[in-house]
Amino acid sequence: MQEPELHDLSDDADYAASQQYGSASMMRTDSGKHSSSSEHEGAEVVYTKDNVTIHPSMLASERISGRLRLIKQGSSLFMTWIPYKGQNSNARVSEKDRILYTIRGVPLTEVRSIRRHTPALGWQYIIVVLATGLAFPPLYFYNGGVKEFLATIKQHVFIVRSAEDANVFLVNDFQNPLQKTLSSLEIPRALSIGSEPSTSFSVGESSVDENQERTSEDVQNDNTTISQYNERQRQKNYDPARDLSIQVLEKFSLVTKFARETTSQLFRDGHSNGYGSIGRRSNSLSSLDYPSQKASDDSNKVSDKSPVPQDPLEFDKNSLVWGKPRQPPLESAEWYTFLDSEGRIMDSEALRKRIFYGGVEHKLRKEVWPFLLGYHAYDSTYAEREYLKAMKKAEFETVKKQWQSISPEQARRFTKFRERKGLIDKDVVRTDRSISFYDGDDNPNVNLLHDILLTYSFYNFDLGYCQGMSDLLSPILFVLGDESESFWCFVKLMERLGPNFNRDQNGMHSQLFAITKLVEMLDSPLHNYFTQRDCLNYFFCFRWVLIQFKREFEFDKTLRLWEVLWTHYPSEHLHLYVCVAILKRYRSKIIGEQMDFDTLLKFINELSGQINLDAVVRDAEALCICAGENGDACIPPGTPPSLPVDDGLLYPQQELDEIL
Repeated sequence: MQEPELHDLSDDADYAASQQYGSASMMRTDSGKHSSSSEHEGAEVVYTKDNVTIHPSMLASERISGRLRLIKQGSSLFMTWIPYKGQNSNARVSEKDRILYTIRGVPLTEVRSIRRHTPALGWQYIIVVLATGLAFPPLYFYNGGVKEFLATIKQHVFIVRSAEDANVFLVNDFQNPLQKTLSSLEIPRALSIGSEPSTSFSVGESSVDENQERTSEDVQNDNTTISQYNERQRQKNYDPARDLSIQVLEKFSLVTKFARETTSQLFRDGHSNGYGSIGRRSNSLSSLDYPSQKASDDSNKVSDKSPVPQDPLEFDKNSLVWGKPRQPPLESAEWYTFLDSEGRIMDSEALRKRIFYGGVEHKLRKEVWPFLLGYHAYDSTYAEREYLKAMKKAEFETVKKQWQSISPEQARRFTKFRERKGLIDKDVVRTDRSISFYDGDDNPNVNLLHDILLTYSFYNFDLGYCQGMSDLLSPILFVLGDESESFWCFVKLMERLGPNFNRDQNGMHSQLFAITKLVEMLDSPLHNYFTQRDCLNYFFCFRWVLIQFKREFEFDKTLRLWEVLWTHYPSEHLHLYVCVAILKRYRSKIIGEQMDFDTLLKFINELSGQINLDAVVRDAEALCICAGENGDACIPPGTPPSLPVDDGLLYPQQELDEIL
């Protein structure tokens, strides 16, 4: 099942061998029948591999197999992946899903890197990351062929192995020293040769019929989109130095420092990211209405410098109740009505809905939050929960003792431990110190915060510690108080938000991509404005998403927002609609004042503490309902906080000193 251990692609001997038998043999064995047809109109299929599969979920029944190709036309190389349909295709996979995942005619000039994964058990797979920072779903090679795939690319495109990770291959990387300033954030850097994403690479093409080879007509379809791409390449005038020269304000948070450093061509309208074209909103959306911009948090009158396009969801109180009003918090007396005599929650859906509309009384949060975070099962009894606490406390102490037992002598020889401990030491002393719970010198709660984070770095050594995690743990410890329970609830939260901190940033990029598509669907004039202003990377939303609006609201409001989001009602991705709601609430100011990226970035950061939480949550709920299934289609499968597919290691074959 697993391909034999691979040699280093950068080794001359290995590459020379692959030149002789790599793609040439692949053409003979897998794609010999294509040689004549691939010459049509100058296009040549230089690599073909069957049974390359995408895993949308953990269920084997939902896997989608297809054919991966590299097609050369002129000096350009393009990658396609077309799912099968026919007797050997997965009958349980809908045509909609096949279309959603189809990859049609992506030029390698738009690819930033290719990561190769070789799990200890299972199939090899690759992750193709675009210059925008977004990535296609992992492509699993059931019959091997990863080495030949990379060798074929190396014959036609400049590709080098990353000095930081031997499993990452950088495409068209010319080592611009300005780009290296981003390495500490592990954010994809700007390419020195920009390429505007092609709007003609439709994913709506027919799937591959496994019972027959593609004809010259199929290749001609590829040539059409490739030719259109080449024409646009000749027409455009791109200056990458412009993007690299933009200054970033020093006081912005970590997640805003890299924002303008990537290419200005990111996220162009109609860009195909491998998740496919998202269906436009239904006609019914045009009749929906949006609330007045005169909310309490932005009531100051703005002197518009430019006409502001009308919001497509303009408010009309006679035709729509925009979001349901908030209710009082859930109190103890009502809470116990949801429990049976043994402590089981009888109707978890009703409970989550109640919490969504009102939140939880603070003194009750200690009992309710472990359910929302998944630490306690809704159908568990009082006795089962007490038993779980005892078992988990012992397990926590075992993990904690692992780092407590490290002697100073050992620490001097344990670089990764010293680095992580140093980061945690710095972060905990500046996390929520304005809250009395963490205020003052030698505060024991700060020490608990430190110990839990360091223990987590040993519990999940692959992920370790990243800046921002202390922001996520702080409210949990504040509410629960108990060290062990706080740790395990934090573990549960990180199971969902952990991809936000992964080195490849795929979790973050998938969420920013989803925000892009949601804004395009729910407010096309605002989307068009962002397009004109080169703001489609949506990196000004990065901090919102990374730490779940932790720094945008006062501490007590953050607690209320988080428990609302954790209900996963009406969507597990409600936080994305919250982002859209905030942008729509300030759209008049953004468009009217003609904000460019830097101005918008500054404006977004200065919104901290000024956003009306209740109004935004109501807007987000209404937007989610309006978007319906079209909104769901905007969000790639596996986008956090969805539970990720467990593929073994987060960082296979990666040196420990490259994790952070």
